Amino acid sequence: MFLASWIWGTAVILCCVSWFLLGRRRRRQGEPPLENGFLPYLGCALKFGANPLEFLKEKQKKHGHIFTCHVAGKYIHFLTDPFSYHALMRQGKHLDWKKFHFATSAKAFGHGSIDPAEGNTTENFHQTFIRTLQGNALDALIEAMMENLQYVMLQSRAPKLQSNTWVTEGLYTFCCQVMFESGFLTLFGKEFNSNNDKNLTSKQETERAHILNALENFKEFDKIFPALVAGLPIHLFKSAHSAREKLGEALLHKNLLKRDNLSELVTLRMFLNDTLSTFDDMEKAKTHVAVLWASQANTIPATFWTLFYLLKSPEAMRAATKEVQSVLESAEESISLDGKHISLNRKQLDNMPILDSIIKEAMRLSSASMTFRVAKEDFTLHLENDFYNIRKDDVVALYPQLLHFDPEIYADPLTFKYDRFLNEKGEEKTDFYRKGRKLKHYYMPFGTGIAKCPGRLFAVHEIKQFLALIFSYFELELVDSNVKCPSLDQSRAGLGILQPSNDVDFRYRLKCL
Repeated sequence: MFLASWIWGTAVILCCVSWFLLGRRRRRQGEPPLENGFLPYLGCALKFGANPLEFLKEKQKKHGHIFTCHVAGKYIHFLTDPFSYHALMRQGKHLDWKKFHFATSAKAFGHGSIDPAEGNTTENFHQTFIRTLQGNALDALIEAMMENLQYVMLQSRAPKLQSNTWVTEGLYTFCCQVMFESGFLTLFGKEFNSNNDKNLTSKQETERAHILNALENFKEFDKIFPALVAGLPIHLFKSAHSAREKLGEALLHKNLLKRDNLSELVTLRMFLNDTLSTFDDMEKAKTHVAVLWASQANTIPATFWTLFYLLKSPEAMRAATKEVQSVLESAEESISLDGKHISLNRKQLDNMPILDSIIKEAMRLSSASMTFRVAKEDFTLHLENDFYNIRKDDVVALYPQLLHFDPEIYADPLTFKYDRFLNEKGEEKTDFYRKGRKLKHYYMPFGTGIAKCPGRLFAVHEIKQFLALIFSYFELELVDSNVKCPSLDQSRAGLGILQPSNDVDFRYRLKCL
C-alpha cells in the first residue's frame, strides 16, 4: 500500500515538474510580459478569481499597460490603457468577437453551435437582437414593460398590500421578483387573454405561479453559470441541470404558441429557428433560455444597486423623485390606484438626466464585465505608442472595472455620487479625463465596439420605469438606515453586473393617493 502511494505521488510530482519545464509557455521576443502561474492548466485562475480587480492592479503595477496571464488553459492578454482600447476595435481582420460568445452560449445553455460556420443555423443573432431591441421595436417593448410593471407591482402582489401597512422584504428579493415577472411577461407574453375572460383572476394566479416557478429555476441555473463559462460540464450540477431543462420545456415553441402578446424578439427568433436552423425542438427552446438569461441576469442586480444607493442617499432620492414628478406633470399623467395606469413613452423616459446619472453611477460601482476578442491568426497588435506580437487563439481582453475605479478619472471612485454623470447645466456629462487627456472610453458596463450589448437601451429604460413607478405608488425605506453596503459577489466577475453578497431588508407601503 505504501509502495503504491509512493509511486503515485512520485508520478504526480514528475508530471508537475515536466509541465513546469516543458509545458509552460515561454515568452517570445516582441510579446507582452507573461504570467504563467504555478498550477498546471489553471495558471493564475485561482488568484484572478479571488479578486480580479486587485489581481490586475498588481500585474499592471508590475508589468505596465499590457501583460499576458495563463487562466484556465487560455492565454489572455489584458489591455489596461484606456487610450489603447480603440486599437482593439480596429483589429477586426485579426480578432474575432463572436467565437468566444458562440462557444460560451452553446456550452452554458446546451444548444448546438449558433456559429453559422458550423452549419446548424444561418441566423445572424446579433442583427436579430439589434432589429428587435432597438429603433421602433424598442417603443413597443417600453410600452409593454410599463403595463407589466404596474400589473406586477399593484395587482400581482396585491395580497401583500394592505392600506397603510408596511411590508418588509429583502430588497434584492423584491427587485428580482418584480423585474423577472415583468420582464418575462414583456418578452414571452401571457398565458391568458384579458378580454372578456370570466376566469381571469384564476388564470392570472396560475400564470404567476408558473412564472415564479420559472424564477426559481432561473436562480438555480444562474448560480452555477460562472462554472459553466469556466468550462465545467453542467452534469456535475444535478439541480442546475434539471432547472435548465425545465426552463427549456417551458419555452418550447408549442408552449410559446399558446401565449398572447409575444414580443417581436421572440416571434422573430421562433420564425428564424424554424426556417434557418436544424436545431431540434429542445435546442430551439434553449436558445430562448439564453434570451431569458441575457434579459435578466444583469438587469436584476443593476436594479437592486440603483435602488439601494437611492435609499442610502436622501439627496439623490429627493432629486430623482422631483425629476419623476416633473416628467409626470409635463405628460399630464395622474397617479391613482383605481386601475388607470401611468404611461410614459420613450421620449419622456429619455428626458430624465438625473435618473440616467444615478443608474450609470450604480452600474459603474457594480459592473465587472469583460470584453473578449480571440486571435484568428498570429499578428502584431499596434497600440498607441508600441506594438506586441499575439499568437493565434490567444485572447485579448479589456477589464473596464479598472477604468471605472481609476481615481484619475473618477474622484473618490468607491463613493456613490448621484450627479457624477451630470454637467453644470444638469445635462449628461461626457467629458472625463486621464493624465490631462479626454477619454473616448470612460464608461463601459455594456462592452464596446460592434459587440456592445444590443439590449442596453431596453435595460436602462426598464430600470427607469421601475424607479418612476415605485416612487409614484409607494413609500419605501431601509429597515436599518445605517446598514452597510453589501460587498460585491466576485464569483461572477467578467459576466457583467455583480450581485450583492447578501440581501438588505427594506419596507414599503402604498401611498395614500
